[in-house]
Amino acid sequence: MPISSNIESPDNVWGKMGDPSCPLCGGVGFLRRDLPLGHPEFGKLTICTCQAKQVSQATYQRLYRLSNLESFENMTFETFNPRGRIGLGDDQANSLTYAFNQAKHFAQTLKGWLLLIGNYGCGKTHLAASIAHEAVKRGIQTLFLTVPDLLDWLRFSYNSTESNFEERFNEIRNVHLLILDDLGTENATPWACEKLFQVINHRYTNRLPTVITTNLNAQEIEGRINSRLNDPELVTTVKIMASDYRSPMKDSTHPPLSSLHLPLHTTQTFGNFSMREPEHLTPEEQASLEKAFRTARDFAESPKGWLVLLGANWCGKTHLAAAIGNYRLSLGESPMFVVVPDLLDHLRATFSPNSTTSYDHLFDQVRTTRLLILDDLGTQSATPWAREKLYQLFNYRYNAELPTVITTSMQLEEVDPRIRSRMMDTKLCRICAILTPPFHGAAVSKPRKNSRRAG
Repeated sequence: MPISSNIESPDNVWGKMGDPSCPLCGGVGFLRRDLPLGHPEFGKLTICTCQAKQVSQATYQRLYRLSNLESFENMTFETFNPRGRIGLGDDQANSLTYAFNQAKHFAQTLKGWLLLIGNYGCGKTHLAASIAHEAVKRGIQTLFLTVPDLLDWLRFSYNSTESNFEERFNEIRNVHLLILDDLGTENATPWACEKLFQVINHRYTNRLPTVITTNLNAQEIEGRINSRLNDPELVTTVKIMASDYRSPMKDSTHPPLSSLHLPLHTTQTFGNFSMREPEHLTPEEQASLEKAFRTARDFAESPKGWLVLLGANWCGKTHLAAAIGNYRLSLGESPMFVVVPDLLDHLRATFSPNSTTSYDHLFDQVRTTRLLILDDLGTQSATPWAREKLYQLFNYRYNAELPTVITTSMQLEEVDPRIRSRMMDTKLCRICAILTPPFHGAAVSKPRKNSRRAG
Protein backbone atom coordinates (compact mmCIF):
# COMPACT_ATOMS: atom_id res chain seq x y z
CA MET A 1 0.00 0.00 0.00
CA PRO A 2 1.58 3.31 -1.01
CA ILE A 3 1.82 6.00 1.62
CA SER A 4 -0.13 9.08 0.60
CA SER A 5 2.05 12.12 0.17
CA ASN A 6 -1.01 14.36 0.45
CA ILE A 7 -2.68 13.46 3.72
CA GLU A 8 -6.19 14.85 3.53
CA SER A 9 -6.61 17.75 5.89
CA PRO A 10 -9.78 18.63 7.81
CA ASP A 11 -10.25 21.55 5.40
CA ASN A 12 -10.61 19.06 2.55
CA VAL A 13 -13.14 16.95 4.47
CA TRP A 14 -15.36 19.78 5.69
CA GLY A 15 -18.05 21.01 3.38
CA LYS A 16 -18.70 17.58 1.87
CA MET A 17 -21.31 16.34 4.35
CA GLY A 18 -23.03 19.41 5.76
CA ASP A 19 -26.69 19.32 6.81
CA PRO A 20 -28.69 21.73 4.55
CA SER A 21 -31.11 22.40 7.41
CA CYS A 22 -28.38 23.42 9.87
CA PRO A 23 -29.09 26.96 11.18
CA LEU A 24 -25.39 27.55 11.94
CA CYS A 25 -23.65 26.70 8.67
CA GLY A 26 -26.58 26.45 6.25
CA GLY A 27 -25.32 23.14 4.94
CA VAL A 28 -21.77 24.27 4.20
CA GLY A 29 -20.39 22.13 7.02
CA PHE A 30 -17.97 24.65 8.52
CA LEU A 31 -17.97 28.17 9.85
CA ARG A 32 -15.76 30.90 11.24
CA ARG A 33 -16.12 31.74 14.89
CA ASP A 34 -16.68 35.33 15.97
CA LEU A 35 -13.32 36.07 17.57
CA PRO A 36 -11.48 39.33 18.29
CA LEU A 37 -8.72 40.45 15.94
CA GLY A 38 -5.41 39.05 17.08
CA HIS A 39 -6.87 35.83 18.47
CA PRO A 40 -4.77 32.84 17.27
CA GLU A 41 -7.90 31.20 15.82
CA PHE A 42 -9.21 34.39 14.17
CA GLY A 43 -10.34 33.79 10.60
CA LYS A 44 -9.78 30.05 10.68
CA LEU A 45 -12.44 27.57 9.66
CA THR A 46 -13.88 25.31 12.31
CA ILE A 47 -16.08 22.27 11.89
CA CYS A 48 -19.78 22.66 12.43
CA THR A 49 -21.49 20.43 14.99
CA CYS A 50 -23.92 19.19 12.34
CA GLN A 51 -21.28 16.99 10.74
CA ALA A 52 -18.89 16.22 13.58
CA LYS A 53 -19.86 12.55 13.58
CA GLN A 54 -19.50 12.18 9.82
CA VAL A 55 -16.10 13.88 9.79
CA SER A 56 -14.94 11.74 12.68
CA GLN A 57 -15.90 8.59 10.77
CA ALA A 58 -14.25 9.84 7.57
CA THR A 59 -11.09 10.64 9.48
CA TYR A 60 -11.08 7.17 11.02
CA GLN A 61 -11.41 5.50 7.62
CA ARG A 62 -8.62 7.61 6.15
CA LEU A 63 -6.28 6.83 9.03
CA TYR A 64 -7.20 3.16 8.84
CA ARG A 65 -6.18 3.02 5.20
CA LEU A 66 -3.06 5.06 5.84
CA SER A 67 -2.05 2.73 8.67
CA ASN A 68 -2.07 -0.35 6.40
CA LEU A 69 -4.21 -2.24 8.91
CA GLU A 70 -6.55 -4.00 6.50
CA SER A 71 -4.40 -7.11 6.66
CA PHE A 72 -4.47 -7.09 10.48
CA GLU A 73 -8.12 -6.26 11.10
CA ASN A 74 -8.58 -9.28 13.38
CA MET A 75 -5.53 -8.46 15.50
CA THR A 76 -7.02 -6.47 18.38
CA PHE A 77 -6.76 -6.55 22.15
CA GLU A 78 -10.17 -8.24 22.22
CA THR A 79 -8.95 -11.18 20.11
CA PHE A 80 -5.64 -11.58 21.96
CA ASN A 81 -5.34 -14.35 24.55
CA PRO A 82 -3.15 -12.87 27.31
CA ARG A 83 -2.39 -16.30 28.79
CA GLY A 84 -1.60 -17.96 25.47
CA ARG A 85 -2.73 -21.42 24.60
CA ILE A 86 -2.90 -24.46 26.85
CA GLY A 87 0.47 -26.05 27.43
CA LEU A 88 2.61 -22.95 27.99
CA GLY A 89 4.83 -22.98 31.06
CA ASP A 90 4.19 -20.44 33.82
CA ASP A 91 7.12 -18.25 32.77
CA GLN A 92 5.96 -18.24 29.15
CA ALA A 93 2.34 -17.42 30.04
CA ASN A 94 3.39 -14.73 32.54
CA SER A 95 5.63 -13.04 29.98
CA LEU A 96 2.69 -12.96 27.55
CA THR A 97 0.36 -11.46 30.15
CA TYR A 98 2.94 -8.82 31.05
CA ALA A 99 3.39 -7.92 27.38
CA PHE A 100 -0.39 -7.64 26.93
CA ASN A 101 -0.69 -5.27 29.92
CA GLN A 102 2.24 -3.15 28.77
CA ALA A 103 0.81 -2.89 25.26
CA LYS A 104 -2.61 -1.82 26.59
CA HIS A 105 -1.00 0.77 28.83
CA PHE A 106 1.03 2.13 25.93
CA ALA A 107 -2.08 2.30 23.72
CA GLN A 108 -3.80 4.41 26.39
CA THR A 109 -0.92 6.82 27.02
CA LEU A 110 1.10 6.83 23.77
CA LYS A 111 4.17 7.99 25.65
CA GLY A 112 7.71 6.87 24.97
CA TRP A 113 8.65 3.78 23.01
CA LEU A 114 7.63 0.14 23.36
CA LEU A 115 10.06 -2.58 22.23
CA LEU A 116 8.57 -6.09 21.91
CA ILE A 117 11.11 -8.91 21.62
CA GLY A 118 10.25 -12.55 21.00
CA ASN A 119 10.48 -15.51 18.67
CA TYR A 120 8.40 -15.87 15.55
CA GLY A 121 4.68 -16.32 16.27
CA CYS A 122 4.81 -15.39 19.97
CA GLY A 123 2.21 -12.59 19.64
CA LYS A 124 4.30 -9.44 19.32
CA THR A 125 2.85 -8.45 15.91
CA HIS A 126 -0.68 -9.03 17.23
CA LEU A 127 -0.01 -6.68 20.16
CA ALA A 128 1.58 -4.05 17.90
CA ALA A 129 -1.41 -4.15 15.53
CA SER A 130 -3.77 -3.89 18.53
CA ILE A 131 -2.05 -0.67 19.59
CA ALA A 132 -2.45 0.68 16.05
CA HIS A 133 -6.17 -0.12 16.03
CA GLU A 134 -6.71 1.69 19.33
CA ALA A 135 -4.80 4.75 18.14
CA VAL A 136 -6.66 4.99 14.83
CA LYS A 137 -10.01 4.70 16.65
CA ARG A 138 -9.03 7.80 18.57
CA GLY A 139 -8.23 9.65 15.34
CA ILE A 140 -4.47 9.55 15.88
CA GLN A 141 -2.35 9.55 12.74
CA THR A 142 -0.74 6.11 12.72
CA LEU A 143 1.47 4.09 10.43
CA PHE A 144 1.88 0.35 10.91
CA LEU A 145 4.72 -0.91 8.71
CA THR A 146 6.94 -3.95 8.49
CA VAL A 147 10.51 -2.72 8.17
CA PRO A 148 11.06 -4.37 4.76
CA ASP A 149 7.90 -2.65 3.44
CA LEU A 150 9.06 0.67 4.82
CA LEU A 151 12.35 0.40 2.97
CA ASP A 152 10.70 -0.85 -0.22
CA TRP A 153 8.41 2.17 -0.30
CA LEU A 154 11.31 4.52 0.29
CA ARG A 155 13.29 2.86 -2.51
CA PHE A 156 10.30 3.19 -4.83
CA SER A 157 9.79 6.86 -4.11
CA TYR A 158 13.53 7.52 -4.34
CA ASN A 159 13.65 6.18 -7.89
CA SER A 160 10.19 7.28 -9.02
CA THR A 161 9.35 10.40 -10.98
CA GLU A 162 5.79 10.26 -9.63
CA SER A 163 6.60 10.30 -5.90
CA ASN A 164 8.38 12.88 -3.80
CA PHE A 165 10.92 11.05 -1.66
CA GLU A 166 11.42 13.87 0.83
CA GLU A 167 7.68 14.25 1.46
CA ARG A 168 7.22 10.55 1.98
CA PHE A 169 10.31 10.25 4.17
CA ASN A 170 9.15 13.15 6.34
CA GLU A 171 5.68 11.63 6.69
CA ILE A 172 7.18 8.46 8.09
CA ARG A 173 9.59 10.26 10.39
CA ASN A 174 6.95 12.65 11.78
CA VAL A 175 3.73 10.60 11.90
CA HIS A 176 2.31 10.81 15.43
CA LEU A 177 2.54 7.05 16.07
CA LEU A 178 4.89 4.83 14.08
CA ILE A 179 4.84 1.05 14.50
CA LEU A 180 7.75 -0.84 12.94
CA ASP A 181 7.17 -4.58 12.79
CA ASP A 182 9.92 -7.17 12.29
CA LEU A 183 13.04 -5.09 12.73
CA GLY A 184 15.91 -7.23 11.49
CA THR A 185 14.16 -8.93 8.57
CA GLU A 186 15.14 -6.16 6.15
CA ASN A 187 17.86 -6.40 3.53
CA ALA A 188 20.66 -4.70 5.44
CA THR A 189 22.33 -2.77 2.61
CA PRO A 190 24.26 0.37 3.64
CA TRP A 191 21.50 2.53 2.13
CA ALA A 192 18.77 0.65 4.00
CA CYS A 193 20.68 0.79 7.29
CA GLU A 194 21.20 4.53 6.94
CA LYS A 195 17.58 5.35 6.08
CA LEU A 196 16.27 3.19 8.89
CA PHE A 197 18.65 4.84 11.34
CA GLN A 198 17.55 8.30 10.17
CA VAL A 199 13.90 7.44 10.83
CA ILE A 200 14.59 5.98 14.26
CA ASN A 201 17.05 8.70 15.26
CA HIS A 202 14.61 11.47 14.29
CA ARG A 203 11.86 9.92 16.37
CA TYR A 204 14.29 9.32 19.22
CA THR A 205 15.46 12.93 19.20
CA ASN A 206 11.89 14.26 19.12
CA ARG A 207 10.51 11.65 21.57
CA LEU A 208 7.73 10.61 19.17
CA PRO A 209 5.65 7.57 20.21
CA THR A 210 7.06 4.46 18.53
CA VAL A 211 6.52 0.71 18.75
CA ILE A 212 9.14 -1.74 17.45
CA THR A 213 8.97 -5.54 17.30
CA THR A 214 11.93 -7.82 16.62
CA ASN A 215 13.13 -11.38 17.08
CA LEU A 216 16.77 -10.25 17.24
CA ASN A 217 18.93 -10.18 20.33
CA ALA A 218 20.33 -6.80 21.37
CA GLN A 219 23.79 -7.60 20.06
CA GLU A 220 22.38 -8.40 16.61
CA ILE A 221 20.77 -4.97 16.15
CA GLU A 222 22.77 -2.28 14.37
CA GLY A 223 24.84 -0.47 16.98
CA ARG A 224 23.44 3.04 16.59
CA ILE A 225 19.86 1.81 16.69
CA ASN A 226 20.58 -0.52 19.60
CA SER A 227 22.00 2.36 21.66
CA ARG A 228 18.71 4.25 21.32
CA LEU A 229 16.66 1.17 22.13
CA ASN A 230 18.66 0.81 25.33
CA ASP A 231 17.57 4.19 26.71
CA PRO A 232 15.51 3.22 29.78
CA GLU A 233 14.10 6.73 30.15
CA LEU A 234 12.35 6.44 26.80
CA VAL A 235 12.05 2.75 25.92
CA THR A 236 10.04 0.07 27.69
CA THR A 237 11.46 -3.31 26.66
CA VAL A 238 9.26 -6.40 26.92
CA LYS A 239 10.52 -9.90 26.11
CA ILE A 240 7.89 -12.51 25.26
CA MET A 241 8.99 -16.07 26.01
CA ALA A 242 5.92 -17.83 24.60
CA SER A 243 6.34 -20.33 21.76
CA ASP A 244 4.88 -19.99 18.27
CA TYR A 245 1.10 -19.77 18.67
CA ARG A 246 0.55 -21.14 15.18
CA SER A 247 2.67 -24.30 15.51
CA PRO A 248 1.24 -27.49 16.98
CA MET A 249 2.03 -27.92 20.65
CA LYS A 250 3.80 -30.98 21.88
CA ASP A 251 1.76 -33.18 24.20
CA SER A 252 1.60 -31.02 27.32
CA THR A 253 1.79 -34.10 29.56
CA HIS A 254 5.06 -35.15 27.96
CA PRO A 255 8.28 -33.14 28.38
CA PRO A 256 9.00 -30.97 25.30
CA LEU A 257 11.31 -32.85 22.97
CA SER A 258 13.05 -30.01 21.16
CA SER A 259 15.28 -27.92 23.41
CA LEU A 260 15.57 -24.77 21.27
CA HIS A 261 13.28 -23.07 23.80
CA LEU A 262 15.87 -23.41 26.57
CA PRO A 263 17.57 -20.10 27.56
CA LEU A 264 21.01 -21.32 26.46
CA HIS A 265 19.91 -22.20 22.93
CA THR A 266 17.47 -19.33 22.27
CA THR A 267 20.40 -16.92 22.42
CA GLN A 268 22.67 -18.91 20.10
CA THR A 269 22.55 -17.26 16.67
CA PHE A 270 24.93 -16.58 13.82
CA GLY A 271 24.98 -12.94 14.88
CA ASN A 272 26.64 -13.60 18.24
CA PHE A 273 28.87 -16.50 17.22
CA SER A 274 32.46 -15.74 18.17
CA MET A 275 35.14 -16.14 15.52
CA ARG A 276 37.70 -15.85 18.33
CA GLU A 277 39.96 -13.43 16.44
CA PRO A 278 41.67 -12.11 19.61
CA GLU A 279 42.81 -15.62 20.51
CA HIS A 280 46.10 -17.06 19.32
CA LEU A 281 44.70 -19.70 17.00
CA THR A 282 46.85 -21.28 14.34
CA PRO A 283 45.93 -20.40 10.74
CA GLU A 284 44.60 -23.94 10.32
CA GLU A 285 42.41 -23.68 13.42
CA GLN A 286 41.06 -20.27 12.39
CA ALA A 287 40.35 -21.47 8.85
CA SER A 288 38.43 -24.51 10.14
CA LEU A 289 36.24 -22.31 12.34
CA GLU A 290 35.47 -19.88 9.53
CA LYS A 291 34.67 -22.72 7.15
CA ALA A 292 32.29 -24.29 9.68
CA PHE A 293 30.56 -20.95 10.18
CA ARG A 294 30.07 -20.39 6.45
CA THR A 295 28.91 -23.95 5.87
CA ALA A 296 26.39 -23.81 8.74
CA ARG A 297 25.09 -20.44 7.58
CA ASP A 298 24.64 -21.71 4.02
CA PHE A 299 22.88 -24.82 5.31
CA ALA A 300 20.51 -22.63 7.35
CA GLU A 301 19.61 -20.70 4.21
CA SER A 302 18.78 -23.87 2.30
CA PRO A 303 18.64 -27.04 4.43
CA LYS A 304 19.45 -29.93 2.10
CA GLY A 305 21.11 -33.22 2.89
CA TRP A 306 23.12 -33.72 6.07
CA LEU A 307 25.64 -31.55 7.87
CA VAL A 308 28.03 -33.12 10.37
CA LEU A 309 29.99 -30.83 12.71
CA LEU A 310 32.98 -32.52 14.33
CA GLY A 311 35.10 -31.07 17.11
CA ALA A 312 36.16 -31.08 20.72
CA ASN A 313 33.75 -30.08 23.48
CA TRP A 314 33.15 -26.30 23.62
CA CYS A 315 34.56 -25.66 20.16
CA GLY A 316 31.34 -24.00 18.92
CA LYS A 317 29.60 -26.84 17.07
CA THR A 318 26.49 -26.79 19.31
CA HIS A 319 26.22 -23.01 18.92
CA LEU A 320 26.26 -23.34 15.13
CA ALA A 321 23.71 -26.17 15.23
CA ALA A 322 21.38 -24.10 17.44
CA ALA A 323 21.88 -21.07 15.18
CA ILE A 324 20.64 -23.14 12.24
CA GLY A 325 17.57 -24.12 14.24
CA ASN A 326 16.86 -20.58 15.42
CA TYR A 327 17.15 -19.20 11.91
CA ARG A 328 14.66 -21.69 10.50
CA LEU A 329 12.43 -21.02 13.52
CA SER A 330 12.44 -17.30 12.68
CA LEU A 331 11.12 -18.20 9.22
CA GLY A 332 8.08 -19.91 10.71
CA GLU A 333 9.33 -23.48 10.59
CA SER A 334 9.51 -25.93 13.49
CA PRO A 335 12.96 -27.52 13.54
CA MET A 336 13.63 -30.15 16.18
CA PHE A 337 16.83 -29.68 18.21
CA VAL A 338 17.53 -32.52 20.60
CA VAL A 339 20.57 -33.81 22.50
CA VAL A 340 21.03 -37.49 21.65
CA PRO A 341 21.03 -38.79 25.28
CA ASP A 342 17.86 -36.77 25.94
CA LEU A 343 16.23 -38.24 22.84
CA LEU A 344 16.91 -41.76 24.07
CA ASP A 345 15.57 -40.87 27.51
CA HIS A 346 12.36 -39.59 25.91
CA LEU A 347 12.00 -42.80 23.96
CA ARG A 348 12.60 -44.94 27.06
CA ALA A 349 10.04 -42.90 29.01
CA THR A 350 7.28 -43.98 26.62
CA PHE A 351 7.57 -47.53 28.01
CA SER A 352 6.32 -46.33 31.39
CA PRO A 353 2.72 -47.37 32.24
CA ASN A 354 2.01 -43.73 33.11
CA SER A 355 3.20 -42.33 29.76
CA THR A 356 0.53 -40.59 27.69
CA THR A 357 2.69 -40.76 24.54
CA SER A 358 3.30 -43.99 22.65
CA TYR A 359 6.76 -45.01 21.55
CA ASP A 360 5.67 -45.33 17.91
CA HIS A 361 4.17 -41.85 17.89
CA LEU A 362 7.24 -40.20 19.41
CA PHE A 363 9.78 -42.08 17.30
CA ASP A 364 7.83 -41.32 14.13
CA GLN A 365 7.66 -37.66 15.09
CA VAL A 366 11.44 -37.50 15.37
CA ARG A 367 12.41 -39.46 12.29
CA THR A 368 9.96 -37.64 9.96
CA THR A 369 10.43 -34.06 11.20
CA ARG A 370 11.37 -31.67 8.41
CA LEU A 371 14.67 -30.56 10.00
CA LEU A 372 16.28 -32.63 12.75
CA ILE A 373 19.29 -31.37 14.71
CA LEU A 374 20.99 -34.06 16.80
CA ASP A 375 23.49 -32.67 19.27
CA ASP A 376 26.26 -34.67 20.97
CA LEU A 377 26.12 -37.95 19.14
CA GLY A 378 28.37 -40.37 21.02
CA THR A 379 27.64 -39.21 24.56
CA GLN A 380 24.69 -41.60 24.89
CA SER A 381 24.78 -44.92 26.70
CA ALA A 382 25.99 -47.37 24.06
CA THR A 383 23.58 -50.18 24.83
CA PRO A 384 22.47 -52.48 22.00
CA TRP A 385 18.96 -50.98 22.24
CA ALA A 386 20.32 -47.42 21.96
CA ARG A 387 22.58 -48.30 19.02
CA GLU A 388 19.70 -49.97 17.21
CA LYS A 389 17.28 -47.07 17.72
CA LEU A 390 19.83 -44.54 16.49
CA TYR A 391 20.62 -46.65 13.45
CA GLN A 392 16.91 -46.92 12.59
CA LEU A 393 16.58 -43.16 12.93
CA PHE A 394 19.61 -42.36 10.77
CA ASN A 395 18.76 -44.99 8.19
CA TYR A 396 15.22 -43.66 7.74
CA ARG A 397 16.38 -40.06 7.29
CA TYR A 398 19.17 -41.18 4.96
CA ASN A 399 16.81 -43.05 2.66
CA ALA A 400 14.28 -40.18 2.75
CA GLU A 401 17.09 -37.59 2.27
CA LEU A 402 15.65 -35.45 5.08
CA PRO A 403 17.73 -32.43 6.23
CA THR A 404 19.69 -33.40 9.32
CA VAL A 405 22.40 -31.71 11.41
CA ILE A 406 24.65 -33.84 13.63
CA THR A 407 27.27 -32.68 16.11
CA THR A 408 29.75 -35.02 17.73
CA SER A 409 33.07 -34.95 19.56
CA MET A 410 33.85 -38.47 18.35
CA GLN A 411 36.34 -39.33 15.66
CA LEU A 412 34.60 -40.71 12.58
CA GLU A 413 36.30 -44.05 13.22
CA GLU A 414 34.45 -44.28 16.56
CA VAL A 415 30.97 -43.82 15.06
CA ASP A 416 28.79 -46.90 14.55
CA PRO A 417 29.94 -48.24 11.15
CA ARG A 418 26.38 -48.39 9.84
CA ILE A 419 25.85 -44.70 10.62
CA ARG A 420 29.37 -43.72 9.51
CA SER A 421 28.83 -45.26 6.09
CA ARG A 422 25.87 -42.92 5.56
CA MET A 423 27.84 -39.89 6.78
CA MET A 424 30.55 -40.70 4.23
CA ASP A 425 28.12 -40.37 1.31
CA THR A 426 29.41 -37.11 -0.18
CA LYS A 427 26.33 -36.73 -2.38
CA LEU A 428 24.18 -36.30 0.72
CA CYS A 429 26.46 -35.27 3.57
CA ARG A 430 28.92 -32.45 4.28
CA ILE A 431 31.42 -32.93 7.10
CA CYS A 432 33.10 -29.97 8.83
CA ALA A 433 35.81 -30.53 11.39
CA ILE A 434 36.39 -27.65 13.84
CA LEU A 435 40.00 -27.86 14.94
CA THR A 436 39.98 -25.12 17.57
CA PRO A 437 40.59 -25.90 21.26
CA PRO A 438 37.73 -25.57 23.79
CA PHE A 439 36.30 -22.07 24.12
CA HIS A 440 34.88 -20.87 27.45
CA GLY A 441 33.78 -17.35 26.51
CA ALA A 442 36.98 -15.54 27.37
CA ALA A 443 36.96 -13.71 24.07
CA VAL A 444 33.95 -12.44 22.21
CA SER A 445 34.21 -11.13 18.70
CA LYS A 446 32.35 -8.14 17.40
CA PRO A 447 28.77 -9.17 16.55
CA ARG A 448 28.09 -9.51 12.84
CA LYS A 449 25.67 -7.23 11.03
CA ASN A 450 22.59 -9.25 10.24
CA SER A 451 19.79 -9.28 7.79
CA ARG A 452 17.24 -11.96 7.10
CA ARG A 453 20.19 -13.99 5.84
CA ALA A 454 20.88 -16.67 8.43
CA GLY A 455 20.87 -14.87 11.71
